[in-house]
Amino acid sequence: MANIKSQEKRILTNEKARIRNKSFRSQVKTSIKKALAAKEANDKDKDTLINYSVSLIDKSVTKGVYKPNKAAREKSRLMS
Repeated sequence: MANIKSQEKRILTNEKARIRNKSFRSQVKTSIKKALAAKEANDKDKDTLINYSVSLIDKSVTKGVYKPNKAAREKSRLMS
């Protein structure tokens, strides 16, 4: 455990951020899986699901959950 007060606070904030990022990452992964499944099944709402997934991926970059290259790779994978 840390001896320095600021480091103790930093540990707490890092844990909060980790939990928030994990939740958001899980949401993005789920939406990507749904979009890919709809794409495979050729559903009529696949465009809506793909757009929603792309929107979440873009939000994840602005929040710092994903790096820009990973986001670009995921979006490319959805679009192809």
